[in-house]
Amino acid sequence: MLRLRHAAALLVTVVAALALTARPAAAQSVLRDAETEQLFADMAAPLVTAAGLVPANVDIVLVNDPSVNAFVAGGQAVYVNSGLINEASSANQVQGVIAHELGHVTGGHAIFNPGAQSATGISLLSLLLGAAAAAAGAGDAAMGVLMAGQQAAMGKFLAYNRSQEASADAAGAQYLSTAGITGRGSIEFFKKLQNLEFRYGFQASQSDEFARSHPMTGDRIATLEDTYEQDPAWNRPSDPAIEQRFARIKAKLFGFLGKPSDTLRIYPPSDVSIPAHYARAYAYLKESLLPQTLDEAEALLKLEPDNPYFLELKGQILLEAGRPTEALSALRKATDLTANQPLIATLFGHALIASEDKAQFAEAERVLKAAVARDRRNPFAWYQLGVVYAANGDLARAQLASAEQQSLSGNMTQALHSAKMAEGALPQGSADWLRAQDIALAAQAELERRKHRNR
Repeated sequence: MLRLRHAAALLVTVVAALALTARPAAAQSVLRDAETEQLFADMAAPLVTAAGLVPANVDIVLVNDPSVNAFVAGGQAVYVNSGLINEASSANQVQGVIAHELGHVTGGHAIFNPGAQSATGISLLSLLLGAAAAAAGAGDAAMGVLMAGQQAAMGKFLAYNRSQEASADAAGAQYLSTAGITGRGSIEFFKKLQNLEFRYGFQASQSDEFARSHPMTGDRIATLEDTYEQDPAWNRPSDPAIEQRFARIKAKLFGFLGKPSDTLRIYPPSDVSIPAHYARAYAYLKESLLPQTLDEAEALLKLEPDNPYFLELKGQILLEAGRPTEALSALRKATDLTANQPLIATLFGHALIASEDKAQFAEAERVLKAAVARDRRNPFAWYQLGVVYAANGDLARAQLASAEQQSLSGNMTQALHSAKMAEGALPQGSADWLRAQDIALAAQAELERRKHRNR
């Protein structure tokens, strides 16, 4: 089930682990959902392998941002905006974007950029910056994005970035070819971006190719079409199972982020498809219409009784309704079916604790410890684990869990305090004691960096 959390540079703060609507935030926010993350991993795996990388080491991260964009920011992570998913018509189109971004990853473009050093404050985005701003509803900003900063500094930056984009285009085409995935989606998506340019007057205002950070979109399309049409995979259809799954997560995302009235207009009750049930479930849940929400979840489970994500949805609905005991059956089954997928397991652990049945706490501790072992960057899981430790009288480990949660949430002062408290109470030399030291040292170093920045 979709959850929202903030990200400063990487994934850091939970806004509300069980949030049902996106909330305003100063920083970017990351949307986490077990089903979406698994789909992204499956969509990207052949491309990642073709790029010479290891799929387990590459993250495809969903960012809560309505602009049509994707980017890299160093390391082996590709960030995809929710607006891009909403604009894309197929999984194959998103695969084209991911392939392009992997070209930036393997090219080290976000890690070392001499052009950007002369143009500090310019965002390193990988698709059309102007189109991204325009799609967010800021037509005038579409002009401003590429005109920000000093013109003298922009010269070097833009020239270097055009080179990056051409390189990423070529690399992305190669990765799609090696993976045996058609480039039709890549071309289709570039044409969508081109239409956005025309719609918001971006082409006319930025017709000078040397005033742009990206090569002219028409030129990119022509070059890529020539490349893709010669590829053996050009006429190969996109994986139907992947496309079916994409339609589901796209509807889920729309229902989660969109206005309920818009969701019901696009996915009316007369539409009995799985994506429509998914979207309406979120729309009704946002309106606190519990009976209708449960009806949509039950309709999904009637179609696929053993779908863990449908079970997760039902459990989440019941938990949100203050009925955690009723949620346990669905969440336990979802956790088992996904072999303790960390996000689902965390939700299950939360329901076990929310039942207020102390007999359930041992299972909650086991489930939550397994969750953080596989996904340590989940503040809410650490928070719940701390609750269990405290209930069991293990205050030292409760303090350690609090330190983990506070560190991930960016609350370094509290993280330092909790880590020091845990360190003083844990057996010296134990793994937990060493971990408490690590958190304390990292928190202290971050506080010093902040102090110097504020001088």
